[in-house]
Amino acid sequence: MRKKWFKRAMSVSLCTAMMAGTLAATAVTAQAESDFDWKKYEGTTIEIQMVQHTASEAMVKKLEDFEELTGIHVEYSITPESSYFDKVSTSLASGSGSPDLFMSGAYQLWDYSAAGYVEDLDTFLKDPEMITPDYDYDDFVQSAVNALKWSGVPGDPVGAGQQLGLPLAFEVYTMAYNKKAFEENGIEVPRTYDQLLEACDKLQKWNGDNSYAVAVRGARDWGTIHPAYMSMFAAHGAKDFAIEGDKLVSQVNSPEAVAMTEFFVDMIKRGGSPSWSKYTWYDCGVDLGTGNAAMVLDADNNPVHQNWEGASEEAGNIAFAPLPVAKEGDPQISNYWTWSVAMNSASQNKGAAWYYIMYFTSKDFAKYATIEGNSLDPARTSVWESEEFKTLMEGQPGYIEAYEATINDTTILFTPQPYFFETTTEWAAALQDIVAGKYDSVQDGLDALKEKMDMAVSDIDLSMY
Repeated sequence: MRKKWFKRAMSVSLCTAMMAGTLAATAVTAQAESDFDWKKYEGTTIEIQMVQHTASEAMVKKLEDFEELTGIHVEYSITPESSYFDKVSTSLASGSGSPDLFMSGAYQLWDYSAAGYVEDLDTFLKDPEMITPDYDYDDFVQSAVNALKWSGVPGDPVGAGQQLGLPLAFEVYTMAYNKKAFEENGIEVPRTYDQLLEACDKLQKWNGDNSYAVAVRGARDWGTIHPAYMSMFAAHGAKDFAIEGDKLVSQVNSPEAVAMTEFFVDMIKRGGSPSWSKYTWYDCGVDLGTGNAAMVLDADNNPVHQNWEGASEEAGNIAFAPLPVAKEGDPQISNYWTWSVAMNSASQNKGAAWYYIMYFTSKDFAKYATIEGNSLDPARTSVWESEEFKTLMEGQPGYIEAYEATINDTTILFTPQPYFFETTTEWAAALQDIVAGKYDSVQDGLDALKEKMDMAVSDIDLSMY
């Protein structure tokens, strides 16, 4: 059964220098006092597969420092996300032990760990000889760490079990908006769903014939479901699956799920892009930067890169707020995405690989990657609290405030299970079909989706765990 799960998983396509000194110098000074042996694995060569991301760019810039500190040689590859997970899946399935390390999201780790391909990092975290005294595990944003813990039992929530990876960066889901669009049209930033729909009506063609009110993802893949849609889905009290007996049973056609999806479809029809069904995170961000979209409901770090000085036409006009809620006072619930480093369980160089993880998930590196590399959101609380970070984000009004309003109710809102990509891709397809009018009602569309999702997970027997 686990081989079947992994086979399915493989089919998924899945400001300024404010810091004194280099990361290597900081690490050398700190560890000289504690006599930690950074040279323990000198002469070892390790391999890491990275996705194209600001976090990987920051790691590459510090590889020379890491190699000088440890004597460990690092070979790496960087692959665009569109083909990255296929590459990782193929490598892990080979059983060769290559790569030793790889970047991953939490959802992918459910598949990989079910197949036995991921090392439990608690092995190292709980060994005092393998961790530096200043590593400070408690400094991590704990929800980001918990998002990478899982028992391996389908239906069990994240937050307990094996530590499948450690976070480099993460994202929560908030709203970004064009201040000029709202000021020129006399509209207040929406705080509720009703206000959001009213803003959609007023902001269509706000900046010319090609402009529209709100950008959200719509492509026919899993990436459409996990940002704003899933955050609002859970805020309505809806769930993707429930455990009934020894089975996972889809709940996507519940009254709460129908009500939320009716709202979401209405929002797309009243305020979305005519090309919504092709939209990815990239399109959402670009449309905000070009002045086509007045609002974006997506990853909080996505619009930031459109808002640095000179980065886009609308740079300086973009601000941030929490996602709207059903009624004012409701919690700001958000789904989670993490970019983490995980270890191949077949690696022949686990000690050296752990040194890499420890170095590149340290407080010092997180600060460097964030302040100098704009790698967001930082996974370390000390970075969020630093004056350097606060100064950096002064040009992103509302960003830190939206994060602070959201982070306490942020977690992975999906039910962990090994057919995640199959079921969420079906979900995105159903959402497209509902918007396109292929069903008489949202209820009919979600009823059909439930049948497909139940079939996808039908071979999971929880009595076997």
